[in-house]
Amino acid sequence: MSATAKKSSQTRKTLQLVLIAVAALVLAGNFIIKSLGDDVAPAEGAEGSALATLDTLTVQDAATEDGYDREADFGSAWQDVDDNGCDTRNDMLQRDLEDFELTDGDTCEVASGTLDDPYTGETIAFERGENSGDVQIDHVVALMNAWTTGAADWDEAQRVQIANDPLNLIASDGPANMGKGARDAAEWLPENQAFRCEYIARQVAVKAKYELWVTPAEHDAMEDVLTSCPSEPLPTS
Repeated sequence: MSATAKKSSQTRKTLQLVLIAVAALVLAGNFIIKSLGDDVAPAEGAEGSALATLDTLTVQDAATEDGYDREADFGSAWQDVDDNGCDTRNDMLQRDLEDFELTDGDTCEVASGTLDDPYTGETIAFERGENSGDVQIDHVVALMNAWTTGAADWDEAQRVQIANDPLNLIASDGPANMGKGARDAAEWLPENQAFRCEYIARQVAVKAKYELWVTPAEHDAMEDVLTSCPSEPLPTS
């Protein structure tokens, strides 16, 4: 064999050994990465947290929307379910607006105030009148969502309760509320990312309180948010 042929053969062997070594390193790296992944536990919520409570909710597909009627099933908006003399909308405006003022001669009706809107992060000046809709009261767990995840089997009294429960209500930007509609966590989240953990925690609290289930997609979307804030507390009111 000529010197040139020998050199070429040695080069091929060296290249083969290099390729084998590279392949071995790649395989070893993949094994190590997989092993590390197997050892890393998913985020767990502290006791009493929204994430921990999420794990207690039943997960199943949504029921049919057939038969749903907002007013017939959940009562007219808004009612005075706590018998304090104020309807629920005004109760929520008084809770969520800053520097609110009542209508002259009225102990209930909110005439004006300022909302630090949790959904958009914007500040909204509320004034009763033609622009009252600038601030709306959102059902955090939309009533249609409640209907398709268990509420269809309730009596009317329980449905009226969830429709007026402060735990399930929050004053928000009107257009944002309208944009949300009846969509769940898998389909809609607040534009204001800083509020998402609190928003999802409230949804989980409502679902837990009323023993509503979550769909697989809804559960995964909630989990995605709450794993970034595993200690987010579960609201109670």
